[in-house]
Amino acid sequence: MSLWSLALTLAFVAAAMLLSVWRRLGLEKDMVIAAVRATVQLLLIGYVLKFIFHVDHAALTAAMVLVMSCVAADNASRRGNGLAGRFCRVWLAIAASEIATQGFLLAAHVVPSKPAYIIPISGMIIGNAMVASALFLNRLRAEAQARRDEMLVLLSLGATPIQASGAVVKAAVKSSMIPTIDSTKTMGLVQLPGMMTGQILAGADPIQAVRYQLLIVFALMASAAITTLVLGFLTYPRLFNEYHQPAV
Repeated sequence: MSLWSLALTLAFVAAAMLLSVWRRLGLEKDMVIAAVRATVQLLLIGYVLKFIFHVDHAALTAAMVLVMSCVAADNASRRGNGLAGRFCRVWLAIAASEIATQGFLLAAHVVPSKPAYIIPISGMIIGNAMVASALFLNRLRAEAQARRDEMLVLLSLGATPIQASGAVVKAAVKSSMIPTIDSTKTMGLVQLPGMMTGQILAGADPIQAVRYQLLIVFALMASAAITTLVLGFLTYPRLFNEYHQPAV
């Protein structure tokens, strides 16, 4: 794609801004900032990845994945206001899903141990884990507040914190996994996923592109499940104070 062709796509941003002005949404400034940030960030990461792919060193690859996981954890943890130590817990949950899924792919030689494979796949896994974590924390707070009296009754009857918060954590896990499950159900019917589309545009055989996309889809489903379950286990104690009373 030429720079001129890329510049023409700014018409989409302009169209969105005109619609915002027409309906008086007040989103024009945010749209400009988002477009500029996306351009700068993607250009920078493009040069960084070009360097990492050229050097092809495990330490640089690991550092890139670590940075991605930290940024994802920081973004997702903002949904857990009121829960102490949420960044570390979210990071551990995301790291667990990345190690489990990416580790299996590498150990089973499903994908080559090259930065050009590890970093993009890790990006999709970590990004999906970030969304699942944010949804989990958001729903966990809402469920804990809505079921506060229920947890108090269970605690008064002798239940442990993990037993009293079981329904809360379960509801949060199910809610956070719904987007991943629903998108998987409609894949190929409603949307052609990004990895598959990118490979087809690059000239790859559609069947081969489908195989790689299924690899990602299955990994993302496992990632969402691992992330939310680990995060639930790490987070539920924070729903209670030192006297085992609901603290949220």
